[in-house]
Amino acid sequence: MKNIRLFFISLFLAVGVSAIAGPPTYEALPSPTPADENHRDLLDYELDYTFSSHFYDVRGDFGHGDSLYNDFSYAHRFLITGKWYFRAGVEYERFDFGGTDNGLPDHLQTVHALLAVEYVVHDHAGAGIEIDPGPYFQSDAKWNTFDIPWKAWVTFPLKKDKIFAVIGVGGAINSNPVVAPGGGIIWLFNDHLRLEGVFPKPALVYNPSDDWEFRLFGNLYYASFRTEDVITPERKLQVHDAWVQYSEDRAGVQASYSGFKPFEIHAGAGCTFRRDFDFFRAEASAKTRAAPFVMLEIEAKF
Repeated sequence: MKNIRLFFISLFLAVGVSAIAGPPTYEALPSPTPADENHRDLLDYELDYTFSSHFYDVRGDFGHGDSLYNDFSYAHRFLITGKWYFRAGVEYERFDFGGTDNGLPDHLQTVHALLAVEYVVHDHAGAGIEIDPGPYFQSDAKWNTFDIPWKAWVTFPLKKDKIFAVIGVGGAINSNPVVAPGGGIIWLFNDHLRLEGVFPKPALVYNPSDDWEFRLFGNLYYASFRTEDVITPERKLQVHDAWVQYSEDRAGVQASYSGFKPFEIHAGAGCTFRRDFDFFRAEASAKTRAAPFVMLEIEAKF
């Protein structure tokens, strides 16, 4: 089950960028210049809260816990040629965990660079390669917390202006598995309804107007962090300076409004089916049961 989940997590990740598949083709008519159709500055802030739920039964008593996620990122696109851009920026992510004092980390965080080369059409990257180097740590950003998550992807049409396929690969030095392949599909049913069947964020999207968007979505998040002293009630889960792969599997509904240019506001709610602290090198983990979540996100493109 774990391998299947990790396979789907990687479905959106990329392989073979343009050198293999060539640039994706989206428009039936000539498009505006890149300067007109693609924004250069990208700003994003997201806040997610998953309510408290109990951990699965293990040898020790882990009790219950909740999670609060904060994510801030900024990036700028530099035009290379045509629709090819170099994107550079920075991102700060942090999880804070409350509940039973069971020895698991009470927070995990990272501040890393965003470096990518992308083929961008109407603000959507149809192909590219990205690396996110930086420290992924609990409290102290030491040299041994450094990691380089990466992904590469390419999109190409299966049916012109209707169905598109996404294939790719991605991973990180301290993830499990280190490399994972994948793929997905985007189906434009009409001008208002589309299926974005691309993991880790598949969605069914409805746009009744230019300013409003509604989606049923899933989200399979995972990232690895270097922890410090982890001393839990389970004897097998007593480790020092170990890597933990933290993941959240969720699904929900989301409404978005883009009438306040250049801002776009997203609000959503749903269920986080499982949260997993996976110390994969120690072959030990702690998982929570399902709990509701709420989220708020603000994007700006200018």
